[in-house]
Amino acid sequence: MLAILLSGCVERRAGLPARSPDEDKARINRALPAKLSDREGWTDDIYSAFAQLGIEPTAPNTCAVAAVIAQESSFAVNPFIPNLGAIASREIDRRAEHVYIPLSVVHGVLGWQSPDGRSWSERIDAARTEKDLSDVYEAFIAGVPMGRTLFENRNPVRTRGPMQVNVAFAEQFAETHQYPYPLSGTLGDELFTRRGSIYFGVAHLLAYRAPYDSYLYRFADYNAGQFSSRNAAFQRAVAIASHRPLTADGALLPHDASNGDTELLIRTLSSRLSVSETDIHAALGKGRTEDFEGTALYRRTFSLAEEAGGQSLPRAVVPSIELTGPKLHRHLTTAWYAQRVDDRFQRCLQTNH
Repeated sequence: MLAILLSGCVERRAGLPARSPDEDKARINRALPAKLSDREGWTDDIYSAFAQLGIEPTAPNTCAVAAVIAQESSFAVNPFIPNLGAIASREIDRRAEHVYIPLSVVHGVLGWQSPDGRSWSERIDAARTEKDLSDVYEAFIAGVPMGRTLFENRNPVRTRGPMQVNVAFAEQFAETHQYPYPLSGTLGDELFTRRGSIYFGVAHLLAYRAPYDSYLYRFADYNAGQFSSRNAAFQRAVAIASHRPLTADGALLPHDASNGDTELLIRTLSSRLSVSETDIHAALGKGRTEDFEGTALYRRTFSLAEEAGGQSLPRAVVPSIELTGPKLHRHLTTAWYAQRVDDRFQRCLQTNH
């Protein structure tokens, strides 16, 4: 029973004994912090996300969701970020310099009067939450010439809400899973709501199959992207098989799908793996899906590495990634993030279930 409780598998409702909504909500409620405003609302939104996604609200699953929310926002729907205005202003200057736009031009435009009487710069300085900042951006591109045409998809606030869900993930997930709630604006706007952020956050955390025996790897994936821990283990196997170094960051292909370090190193093994360069690239292109584990490249690489190392290898390791971003002011890594969330998760299991 303990092994089942701590398993990294995500249990789904099909084939399991039916429980009443009250029982499921009670389990979710126990995973929440002792002092929490609108406790019933949080419970209902988490329960609804589990129900809509067909995921069983087991003790580990509910604790996993609660641990991520606590880490990302301390259960604040629209979390306050200290010095956000100053952070945003510095990032604007950095981006302008990166594309060689004179700061005098940028500051001149931000000095224009916005529709509410304040300058755009003043409104940025007054921002206290990511939603505040996003609202300023949307108002800006709606109010300047060619704003929508030039900047429609360039809103810098990409992670939103109490689970800090990335807009790109939500849009991709919604392509194959109909969003179950009515939309009053865009999908990006919905992520600023509690129900929207929780729905897509639960999907990102739990709605995929992966070869994990611990939730620690799901927490790492939540930070680095689904299947990153599995992919990092594969990269480690590539390094062992080739006897060459390779950073196990979980990214099998660069964002532009060109030939990255992982692919170039695997190509040196192509004859031993009996996999063509075309098939190597095609297999790596499945790196964000469950299908990657069924490819000849995945199976043969692990076999070759285990033969070279003389021992079986794990199918999941925490990716080696240093976290960067304008909101970060100290050295952090995906390993740090995953361990922090896992500590919260373990305490939740011990004290509430």
